[in-house]
This record gives sequence, C-alpha cells and structure tokens, in this order.
Amino acid sequence: MRISTFFYTLKQGVINIFRNKLFSLASIATISACLFLFGLFYAVILNFQNVVHTAEEDVSVTVFFKDGTTQEEMEQIGAQIRARDEVSEAKFISADEAWAEWAPENIGEDYNEIYTENPLEGMDNYEIYMNDVSKQESLVSWLESIPQVDNVRHSEIAATTLTGVNALVAYTSVGIIAILLAVSVFLINNTVMIGISVRKSEIEIMKYIGATDFFVRSPFVIEGILIGSHSFPVTLMCADLRHVHMGIKTFSISYVDG
Repeated sequence: MRISTFFYTLKQGVINIFRNKLFSLASIATISACLFLFGLFYAVILNFQNVVHTAEEDVSVTVFFKDGTTQEEMEQIGAQIRARDEVSEAKFISADEAWAEWAPENIGEDYNEIYTENPLEGMDNYEIYMNDVSKQESLVSWLESIPQVDNVRHSEIAATTLTGVNALVAYTSVGIIAILLAVSVFLINNTVMIGISVRKSEIEIMKYIGATDFFVRSPFVIEGILIGSHSFPVTLMCADLRHVHMGIKTFSISYVDG
C-alpha cells in the first residue's frame, strides 16, 4: 500500500464518522451497551462466586482419634492431611483447648467448680477446611481408612448443596454469556448493515470507476476501529457512574440508619 493511499483511507474513515453522525452515535451506543452488559454480568458472577467460596471456607471436616493414639502419631497424620491438595487448613484442637472454649459459653465461667475433670478427655481432633468442597467425599473416605482415626464428622448436605450451586452458576454463566454474545453480534451486524445501505450508492460509484475491494473496505475498517476505541471509554464512564450511584445509595442508607 502506498503512503498516499494509507493517509487517504485514514482521512476517509474520519470523514465518514462526521458525515454520518447519527450512524456513528448509534454504533458507539450499541457497542458500549454490549460491553457494559458483559462487564455488569461478569461482576455479578464474580460477586456470587465469592459468596459461594466464602461459604465453602466455613465447611469443615472434624477428625477424632482412637484411645491410645500418641501425640506423635496425631502430628504425623496432621502432616499427611495438610499435604493433600484439597485441604486449605488443618487445625489441631486438643481436648483441653476444646473444653476451655466450649465450657464458658455453655456452662459459665465457674465451670471448673462444677467439673473437676475434663469431660472431653481423649477428644483431641483436627478441624479440616477445604479449598474445594466437591472433594469432601474422597477426603472423608481417605480419613476413615486411617487406622488411628475413630470418627469423622462432616456435613454431606452442605457439601452437596454448595457443589450444586457452583455447577448451577457455571452453567448459567455460560448460557447467559452465549445469549449476550448472540444479541451483541445481531445488534452490531444490523448497525453495520444499516451503515452500508446508507452508503450503497457511494460504494457503487467507487466500484464503477475501478476501485478495488480493499480500497472500498479500508475506510470502513478505519471507521470501525475509531468507533470501537470511542466505545470503550463510554463503557468505562457508565461503569464509573454506576459505582458512584451505588456508593451514594449505600451512604444514604447508612446515614439514615445511623
């Protein structure tokens, strides 16, 4: 491509934007709306996934040991638990620590006067938290196979529910994104077709005088790049205004409650 041809197509692309102001504004509005919807939905999905992930962090598996299990054996089992990929944290709680935490809340500060001995003696345990609650079943099966383990307490309902919610969010996200993508392509395609139909006579004249397809299409490509580059800042402005509106609303509610 000659330098003169390049600057000509660039100039024509800019001129076309100002020559067809309504079409250009409609294109910018369409692309900005599509980008804004994608961004808004993506933010909602991220927030919902964060809520589910926070709920998963509270789901724990508790492991109790048989009588006669030594402290060294418990520490070895704890190291094996922490080495597993699905485990995010394994916290050892001795019988004395469990009693000192439970008794004041449920009996009172004078629990030592009522109970001279620790009723939870021999109830040393590990509280295990996972980074993937869907793997709870395999973790429980492995724990139950350890000879020193007496009992494994876990909530199948919580694990099953959270796993189902995660799957539902994933499938819903894919479905809605596919719908938004189809709508975006449809709207943008219609906008482009309207622009071409408006300039149909101009394109036919250029073809009659021997213009190549590249020469005809180049200004449209330049115009599309410019419109797309202007749509992105508009989308960011809309997102910032949305954040400001939500911040003002939250502040108003907090002020009234206060």
